[in-house]
Amino acid sequence: MNETETEVSRSFIEVYTKFKLQICRDVFGGHGEEEKSLTTVENLCMEVISAMERPTINEFATYIGISQPNAAYKVNSLIRKGYLRKIRSVRDKREYFLEVTDRYREEKGSGERYLQTVLGRLNDRLSPEEAAQLSTMLSLISNELMPEIPSYRKRKRD
Repeated sequence: MNETETEVSRSFIEVYTKFKLQICRDVFGGHGEEEKSLTTVENLCMEVISAMERPTINEFATYIGISQPNAAYKVNSLIRKGYLRKIRSVRDKREYFLEVTDRYREEKGSGERYLQTVLGRLNDRLSPEEAAQLSTMLSLISNELMPEIPSYRKRKRD
């Protein structure tokens, strides 16, 4: 690796690590004693479901590599606690989409709020040309260099 590649690698790893640490802080922090608080595993499940944007139980189970009954158990617990709801598909009445609730967004959305804070700072700092370049680079990373991770934000749901 040349010096530029090393600097890019170092910078990218530093940004990735900071976001990862923020997520971990959110996942591990704020566990109350009350019945409706989320366990660490439930927090991670909610992070995945939120990122997948309305997956089916089967999509969720497949993505994290657990059985459908195990996923259904976790989903039902999250529904009982008020952090998740199932929405019946208009096209296929047998299918349900998992949707995070406002309660989850309000109580656990600090990671999203932090991301919005960083993005706001980025927009204030970059020129329109720099923002366009960064957008192009991030799209390249997401769409071409990370083919193992599907882009759930592009799906259309009923």
